[in-house]
Amino acid sequence: MSLKTFRTRIRQSLADGNLQIALDNNAKRRTDGRVAAFASLPDFQERRQRAHGIKAEVVAHLDEYLAQFIANVEKNGIQVHRAADASEAIRIFLEIARPIAAKHASPLLVAKSKSMISEEVNFNYALAEAGLRVVETDLGEYIVQLRGERPSHIITPAVHLRRGDVGSLFQEKLGIPYTEDIPTLTDTARKVLREVFLTADIGFSGVNFGVTGTGTLCIVTNEGNGRMCTTLPPVHVALMGIERLVPTLEDLALFLSLLPRSATGQKLSVYTSLINSPLPGQERHLILLDNGRSALRASPLAESLYCIRCGACLNACPVFRETGGHAYGSIYPGPIGSVISCALVDPKFAYLAQASSLCGACKEACPVDIDLPGMLLRVRAGQAPHKETEKPEQGAGVPAAVRFGLTGFRLAAGNPGLFGIFQSLGGLLSRVYSPRRATMRIPAWTGWGYSKDFPRLAVRPFRARWGTIKQTVEGNEAHHPEHREFYEPLTQPPHKSLPAQFAEELTALGGHVYIVPEKDFHSKLLEFLKSKGSDRVLVDDLGAEYGLSLPEGIELVREPDPSVRAGITGTLAGIADTGSLLLVSGAGQTLTASLLPQVHVAVLKTSRLVSTLAEALRLPEVRTALAGVVITGPSRTADIEMTLTIGVHGPGELHVFLIDDSMPV
Repeated sequence: MSLKTFRTRIRQSLADGNLQIALDNNAKRRTDGRVAAFASLPDFQERRQRAHGIKAEVVAHLDEYLAQFIANVEKNGIQVHRAADASEAIRIFLEIARPIAAKHASPLLVAKSKSMISEEVNFNYALAEAGLRVVETDLGEYIVQLRGERPSHIITPAVHLRRGDVGSLFQEKLGIPYTEDIPTLTDTARKVLREVFLTADIGFSGVNFGVTGTGTLCIVTNEGNGRMCTTLPPVHVALMGIERLVPTLEDLALFLSLLPRSATGQKLSVYTSLINSPLPGQERHLILLDNGRSALRASPLAESLYCIRCGACLNACPVFRETGGHAYGSIYPGPIGSVISCALVDPKFAYLAQASSLCGACKEACPVDIDLPGMLLRVRAGQAPHKETEKPEQGAGVPAAVRFGLTGFRLAAGNPGLFGIFQSLGGLLSRVYSPRRATMRIPAWTGWGYSKDFPRLAVRPFRARWGTIKQTVEGNEAHHPEHREFYEPLTQPPHKSLPAQFAEELTALGGHVYIVPEKDFHSKLLEFLKSKGSDRVLVDDLGAEYGLSLPEGIELVREPDPSVRAGITGTLAGIADTGSLLLVSGAGQTLTASLLPQVHVAVLKTSRLVSTLAEALRLPEVRTALAGVVITGPSRTADIEMTLTIGVHGPGELHVFLIDDSMPV
């Protein structure tokens, strides 16, 4: 895309009233949600700096961390492949798919979980060209795939659309009657995509974090589609950028306290999948992609590799909030996209760095404290990675006249006396140019004049006015001799017992908690199943143990069966401060009982409650299990008009029987 096209798209976005409403709604809800979520972390700034330091350490010693990670992943039984660029990543995937495709007469079906790195390598198009059928399973991604579009936002792919747009799309593509009812639209997608999950030959996902010390792949989702893609198909392929590493599970807990809060305003996403090894009868592959990341690491833009893809900088950016992601024309929009697109996608995208006011809102919002304004300036200065045969362009996207003016400004600004003279002349000229306005219009040819005015320059330079200002400030302070710096002490919430805190947090998320004595558990469970009309329940080993005393009229189902309405699982641990459940898989623990049914019944003993996620991840079972999942409420989405809808691909109901085992039976 050329600079001229970019400017045309900007004007179109500003003139699109429907888009402006959608973007305003997204920005307000995301930023408000983020503020509310971080209010529960009084040590946010300390965590932010720790996260920055961890990523700095990993990126500085990436080769060593990668070697350790690969060794542990392979030890766990996952096949690892290295891809230097996009074409090699596609080639590796097709080689994995070739023997599977040879056994099928119909096109191979790939169920794909949301992944920005797959957009980076043009995954869907390349596989379609090779004759494979790829279906996006995240609701927002599914919507934009049906429209033939790219995602408009890193976290909310269909942020640019209203419910009417989706209603018309589903009417045209899926043949349902037109509706603007969001739960109906969501349920339609659930029914269509459920068949994809159950019949897919390969499941595909990205990776949010790789843990070097254990070889664990961590995938974070809300809808349940990520778990479906990594659990149900016989083959799972994950694509991961080489920079997405954290050293330990404790470090992972730190990043998981920041990512969901920054991305969606949640303390934890609904599903945090922890994958160590293939499940029984399953084959897992990990493709580690470079695609320009090593060049970024060796450049002045190395800090961009600290990004955890939360999208907070997009929601805070005044440019993105007016134009949306499609105006950028790149895979990665917003401030972070304006930094990395020229290195990971195409050098021509260097001019995107001009789409910034350098206000610093992106840096303030970043949970890893990345200096995005500083890197935007470096891209403008031509310091982005480039091939030896290419000369980096300074000021890409800036008209020659503006470059000349900025050069003159730089020379004048280096001399206080000369700067004062030019400021006074500028102030006088601005009053001649726009005598009746408090602002002065910027010519459109500068690239700034489509929607911006500048304040009129002051005739008297700041230095000439400083004496008066200083006297005023000192005079005001004299009237308040008691004035001093004051920091409001952090108020600690009243202490709650772990069961009470767990129940409160999970209930706030739409879950249900029943605290029962151990002797009453089976009767209460039977009463609950009868109320749900469930005479068949999907169980794992622990769930079967809890269901042994149920009457013969209730069938315990072991194999995944989508027709079963309820599932019963045991729980390794409950996490009080987020209302989360930690489940692990092993022999007889497939995790599907917590995934496929509409109603998930989890059994948890109060003695298995811990305070934090970090404590839960220290349990030895987390390291030895084939896979695990942290579940925080029923599955949910807000991909259509930022409207929360409960029950997408995973269960729509979560019921926890909290057995009080503190007293003898």
